[in-house]
Amino acid sequence: MSVTPIGHYINGHIAAGTSGRSQPVTNPATGAVTGNVALANNAEVAQAVAAAQAAFPAWADTPPLRRARVMFKFLELLNTHKDELAHMITAEHGKVFTDAQGEVSRGIDIVEFATGIPQLLKGDFTDQVSTGIDNWTLRQPLGVVAGITPFNFPVMVPMWMFPVAIAAGNTFILKPSPTDPTPSLFIADLLKKAGLPDGVFNVVQGDKEAVDGLLEHPDV
Repeated sequence: MSVTPIGHYINGHIAAGTSGRSQPVTNPATGAVTGNVALANNAEVAQAVAAAQAAFPAWADTPPLRRARVMFKFLELLNTHKDELAHMITAEHGKVFTDAQGEVSRGIDIVEFATGIPQLLKGDFTDQVSTGIDNWTLRQPLGVVAGITPFNFPVMVPMWMFPVAIAAGNTFILKPSPTDPTPSLFIADLLKKAGLPDGVFNVVQGDKEAVDGLLEHPDV
């Protein structure tokens, strides 16, 4: 069986690792090495953050309704390709296929929730909360946000994070587990096909060095 190189996804494109470090990805059912995932260094993390930061102003200024349309298209593509995602989970994590299907379905639930972002982002106004004092609530995007996710739910846990974050106008960097990294790249491809602008969603593969780089980066 051929060993597939697995890289990052930065600014709308697959990016090969440049750190010189990698680790094998195995099929738990057979023990066969099926991939070789790049492990990012701080420079690669910084590249992803820079791409996300550059994409943020235009995405934050995009009306919530238009952001929701991207989520609707992404939802449609997920439903079309959900079994492909489930097979990827099975191949790298080892879950039986029906469990993997359930995981994908739970992730799809959150994407469906995120399509309601125009209503969810509405603020409110309260007149006279105290004498001569009115109160406004306003929901605005934060900027570049990151998700560092575990190996046991490589689709569901990221989908607890990025659909709502992106729909709300933030840009996102996902650092999946190097044990099962392939679903994250497939998700990135579906988001691009759904019309998400380059740089809004990025994937950095890696280990502790990539995690620390994201946690310590001042622009995240």
